[in-house]
Amino acid sequence: MKIFVKAKPGAKKEEILKIDETHYNVSVKAAAKEGKSNAAIIKALAKYFDVSASCVEIVSGKTSKQKIVEII
Repeated sequence: MKIFVKAKPGAKKEEILKIDETHYNVSVKAAAKEGKSNAAIIKALAKYFDVSASCVEIVSGKTSKQKIVEII
């Protein structure tokens, strides 16, 4: 399944807000440096969808706030 994620790094609290079936806003505490926010987003989505982190992959937008994520 592919979802579209709007990343919000450096947030005060971590949360995932579902906009519709394929669009999510993901707020993480990690800063957008050295891939730390991407790792936090993967971890948060894995927990949200109850899959392992290895089943979550950022397909597009690794350096952008708009990301396409594939969940296996």
